[in-house]
Amino acid sequence: MKIGAVLIDIDGVLYVGDRPVVGADQALRELDRRGIPYRFVSNTTRRSRSSVAGRLQDLGYAVPEPWIVTAPVAAAAHLREGGRTRCFLLTTPDARRDFEEAGITAVEEDADAVVVADAGDGLAYAAMNRAFRLLMDGADLVALEKDRYWMGPDGLMLSAGPFVAALEYAAGKEAEVIGKPSPAFFRRALREIGARPDEAAMVGDDIVTDIGGARACGMKGILVRTGKYREETVRASGITPDLVIDSLADLPDHL
Repeated sequence: MKIGAVLIDIDGVLYVGDRPVVGADQALRELDRRGIPYRFVSNTTRRSRSSVAGRLQDLGYAVPEPWIVTAPVAAAAHLREGGRTRCFLLTTPDARRDFEEAGITAVEEDADAVVVADAGDGLAYAAMNRAFRLLMDGADLVALEKDRYWMGPDGLMLSAGPFVAALEYAAGKEAEVIGKPSPAFFRRALREIGARPDEAAMVGDDIVTDIGGARACGMKGILVRTGKYREETVRASGITPDLVIDSLADLPDHL
């Protein structure tokens, strides 16, 4: 497979739970040795980019923070570019930092947009109902991602998707999705390394957001059998990866 650039998912690909994927760091060093540019793209929305970089460092990965493209960072830039700077943020306090640093003001009233992330216990009834009322008053609905679940340290965890779907249903509005599988999200990451979609590949553990999103954008999709990978989910998706490998460690053998 001839690939000129690679986008790499983080959670489930570089680590699973609290354990780094064996051989993943060597694979990254091999990409460096061959001069193949890459960036890390993540739908992780509980952490700020700096916290994601810190976690990777704790797990033994030497990843420059600017090489990490997260949904909160992309959303904050997108909102600011569109003049929507007053937002009701259904995010964790840590992820909120990326918005505040980009000039987005967190508000409870008169919001330009309701921003929904995987906020964990922050997605309680009172907060969801506040978001619903703001949407009914005219605020836009912006989803950092619509993943259904992810693999946590103790098993599968609900992601933001179910909560976004609830607000869409209640308010009768369709969310604008910023993270994967949005083509704009992939293109933003590719621009940083000067690569075109037709010469790049996405490596991920989610058949829909990673592989389906990448292929819809014109990229190749490489699925790893780590993280949230489930064979039955892949079969039911109707999406065919360009390549399936056991883990990121095997990637250099196919480039």
